[in-house]
Amino acid sequence: MDDYAADNFVKDIWYFAGLVSDIKPGGVKAFQLAGEPIALAREGDDVFALRDICPHRAAPLSSGCVKSGTVECPYHGWQFGLNDGQCKTIPALPSDSNMNVERISVRTYPVRQTGPLFWVYLRSDPKDTTPPPIDPPQIDLPREAASLDDRVDLACHIDHAVIGLMDPAHGPYVHRQWWWRSAKSIHDKAKDFAPRERGFAMVAHSPSSNSFAYKLLGGKPVTEITFRLPAVRTEEITIGKRRVLSFTALIPIDDKRTEIRQLFFTDHLTFRILSPLLGIFARIFLRQDSHMVDLQQKGLKHDPRLMLIEDADTQAKWYYALKKAWAKSNATGEPFEHPVKPCTLRWRS
Repeated sequence: MDDYAADNFVKDIWYFAGLVSDIKPGGVKAFQLAGEPIALAREGDDVFALRDICPHRAAPLSSGCVKSGTVECPYHGWQFGLNDGQCKTIPALPSDSNMNVERISVRTYPVRQTGPLFWVYLRSDPKDTTPPPIDPPQIDLPREAASLDDRVDLACHIDHAVIGLMDPAHGPYVHRQWWWRSAKSIHDKAKDFAPRERGFAMVAHSPSSNSFAYKLLGGKPVTEITFRLPAVRTEEITIGKRRVLSFTALIPIDDKRTEIRQLFFTDHLTFRILSPLLGIFARIFLRQDSHMVDLQQKGLKHDPRLMLIEDADTQAKWYYALKKAWAKSNATGEPFEHPVKPCTLRWRS
């Protein structure tokens, strides 16, 4: 465990929290991020995040409602500002009370929206109220409405989920299907990688010839796969002037549970027409990964030493190096030193 991150979560960074459409206008929704209970509230098209515990009697604010720029606790009607978390109203107080209710507050979390996506900033110091020094990832979506949307809870720490997400060698085994991979299709691969902001990319290339699903898109697709801290993977497939963007984010619920959310955005008509069928394939994939995580936990409960090999596990090594460099930079104030260098990795899958 790194000295710079005792709880082993990446901090001082933006986490994907959902689509704005996940929350109805005027609605409030419970959310948990790295063990922190958060109430996500929407007013109009804006989303706000507050600690999901009323300081009065600990009722969850996510069970309340939005009222004129505040979220109202369902227990006694205390209202807290969506922007600042300050208490605005205590209905039980008599009209002549001189109590300064705004001295009472709940913690708020920075929220930023990029198109239909919204992000919550997780701080290492919960008392810090300065604006976040970085922006969330800027994802260039070909279309704002998602063609596919799926999510699964994984019974593991986010580190194991991230490594599984970027693992290039498990496909022919975990996802062995006639339409994707088979034991006979395994062959040598060599892919070029390059550093990206707080992450790295498998640079633009033609997809593997043993991936039947790509053939459904027609033409000559080119794909680039990018990973960004804390846990966002995008695969952008370009076919002529059309694009398919697979957006996958991991959200640490706590140290033993992680949500994986997968969204597809596209202006490719064939993909949109076939999205019900392709959605079945995507759901199968995520549940195969979930099943493997469950199997993995049977071994992990004995706390074994684990191995990472070259080159198939190099991306996992980069992930740990990025985490350590990011935590060190935030703890010391020193510039972030990117640990990834351009290279070619080779493996069989």
